[in-house]
Amino acid sequence: SKFVNDKWMIKNGFLSDVQERRPWWWNIKVQKLNLSAPLILLPEVSCQKAIEILQEKGYDQAPVVAESGRILGMVTLSNTLTSVKAGNVEFSDPVTKVIYDQFSKIGLEDSLGKLSCILENDHFAIVVHEQMQFDGNGSSFMKQMVFGVVTAMDLLTFVSRNDKK
Repeated sequence: SKFVNDKWMIKNGFLSDVQERRPWWWNIKVQKLNLSAPLILLPEVSCQKAIEILQEKGYDQAPVVAESGRILGMVTLSNTLTSVKAGNVEFSDPVTKVIYDQFSKIGLEDSLGKLSCILENDHFAIVVHEQMQFDGNGSSFMKQMVFGVVTAMDLLTFVSRNDKK
């Protein structure tokens, strides 16, 4: 059951990490990964255009974000190509037909330990930053901004370059 799984509890913010023997990088913040700005696609981008953009820019995946800033999911090059080849979608269909809408988010202030727990089950995490915004009436609201996409390779690269043995 998930509620007795410490890694699930840590990943979902219900338990702070109590592991005794942690690696040196466990409590370092995600912001230290120095991620590059992500390529973001709007929901109306066609599958064909998404494939072209991802290939041209050298990306395997990109978040799909509505104009409102709501994160809808992730589109991957391989899933898009596979879906088109299988006939499940047309090149002209919007990328929303091929997005992964189940994804994990992590904040810049979260630890690499929490990220490590997420990456044990997920191929990537979307790095978000909450920002207060004001509308024309002076009303404020919190908006999540996509800051990056992080993979296990990003974490491994950071750890290997900064190994403190």
